[in-house]
Amino acid sequence: MSFTTPTAEDLALYLGLDEINGSRADLLIQQAINLCQSIVTPLPDGASAVVLSAAGRAYVNPQQVSYETIGPMSVQRPSGSGGLYLTKADKAALKSMAGRGGAFTVDPTPAEATPWPSWPLDVDDDGGPFGPGTEYESGWGWV
Repeated sequence: MSFTTPTAEDLALYLGLDEINGSRADLLIQQAINLCQSIVTPLPDGASAVVLSAAGRAYVNPQQVSYETIGPMSVQRPSGSGGLYLTKADKAALKSMAGRGGAFTVDPTPAEATPWPSWPLDVDDDGGPFGPGTEYESGWGWV
């Protein structure tokens, strides 16, 4: 299965809104997809969660307002809670869904490798064994 582009209705449902400005939502979704594709291309299945998250932040708080007072009501939002951007967690999620990131191993052993030594075997001039298993002479080594 491949990535399916979320719709404005999906964004409204994600945000819990009864009504949504469809053209604005479509624009933000497309821009969020472009941001996500700067991290992973093609977008993996399940990336719609990250797209909706980024588009939802921008839809709800486009000017990145962190503190607002209207009459007796005041609201303080966390810094960086608006505008269209990807968080570190969003980027990590995209990479994880695409199969990138995390630990991995690389085996440098060639496929044709055998368990036998690759260095020249010790043999004497007659082709007989030479080295451990033959006679050892003190001061001279294996003879």
